[in-house]
Amino acid sequence: MTPTQTDLAQRAEQLLREDAKKIEHLIAVQLDNLTAPKCPLYEEVLDTQMFGLSREIDFAVRAGLITREQGRSIISELEQKLAHLYSTVLPSPNQQQG
Repeated sequence: MTPTQTDLAQRAEQLLREDAKKIEHLIAVQLDNLTAPKCPLYEEVLDTQMFGLSREIDFAVRAGLITREQGRSIISELEQKLAHLYSTVLPSPNQQQG
């Protein structure tokens, strides 16, 4: 890779990680404002945002800007962060009193 290609690859990964961080923030705000544990709006936004990010990653991989492994890493890290957010904001079914 030439220096320019390396710069483009690093910039592409940085932008994808920034987009993942935006999704994390958006979901955190939504979870903070939920009144019901299972909100269809939350699920729809999450699905839409994750689909959009996966398409961005797919494009970057096909363009040779990042590797498939880098793309998987971005998605995996975001999924882990969202799972953590979800578990800290919403009580688990075991914690709910019936």
